[in-house]
Amino acid sequence: MGKEFQYNPIDHIDVKNKMTVSELMSEYSNAGFAANALSEAVDIYTEMIERQDVTNFLSMAGAMVPAGMRKIVTGLIQDGYVDVLVTTGATLTHDAIEALGHKHHHGSSILRERGNESKIREHDEKLRDEGVDRIYNVYLPQEGFAILEDHLRSNVFPNIDREVSIREFTAELGRANSEKNGNGNGGIAAVAYECGVPIYCPGIQDSILGLQAWMYSQISSFSLNALGDMTEINDIAHNAKKRGAMIVGGGLPKNYILQAVLLTPRAYDYAVQLTGDSEHLGGLSGASLDEARSWGKLEKNAKNITVYADATITFPLVVAAARERVNG
Repeated sequence: MGKEFQYNPIDHIDVKNKMTVSELMSEYSNAGFAANALSEAVDIYTEMIERQDVTNFLSMAGAMVPAGMRKIVTGLIQDGYVDVLVTTGATLTHDAIEALGHKHHHGSSILRERGNESKIREHDEKLRDEGVDRIYNVYLPQEGFAILEDHLRSNVFPNIDREVSIREFTAELGRANSEKNGNGNGGIAAVAYECGVPIYCPGIQDSILGLQAWMYSQISSFSLNALGDMTEINDIAHNAKKRGAMIVGGGLPKNYILQAVLLTPRAYDYAVQLTGDSEHLGGLSGASLDEARSWGKLEKNAKNITVYADATITFPLVVAAARERVNG
């Protein structure tokens, strides 16, 4: 046989009664395809959060809050497994709506009606008439946005009626959310504020939260400095002994944390990416972390893996297994 071939046979997954998540992920290492990658992601993420000398960056894109992933993030922050959070304005919008007591709801997805486009259109037109927004198979009543606007104008904007960085804005949002629903129950921004974890949101304009900020800036002295956070996040990356990145989804948050090491002596030592996008399309969200190494965003010897699958499935499994191992 050729030099490339190594004798390493597939040892089939054995599922047993009363297996833990960590044990199941260990069994995944015996398989091929995404199962094997997911097992490696658990190994890498466990080392990332277990080592005291690693500064952990978490980036999160996509509708993870509407999909029900909010408590996973707040738990990681509370237990000290997140040092920096980079996310989207949409994430903070939906997080704040939940902090104010509103919920996202189960609905029907477009896939259930595939083949009948007129019925799909009729379905979404009815939702619009009822004042309900659809995110795949999740519904959100629009009244939540009205409550959010009142919250921002009453409890957030008046306290920062000047030019501030986006991180200062997200911290003030977290403070206000915490006052509404504190003691660890106020959601991502609130828990980050309570734990002193900075939230960076480079694309905040592309969200209802950003739209509300712009509207308020038209009638006040409030404004956002889009470059104000660059020094902070670059300093954190520069001063870290070692760096780890957990990348959930892709988009702007992914690149924002990866580019933070371009001006530092060392790049990321660990990185895990969980994405449902495809690598062969050439887009950022599907680009492998091996590709990021070519840009100097990962060390040549960095431990990294990209798992191509639905992040609402992979993220809970990776976090659950890693926490189980770290906690003994």
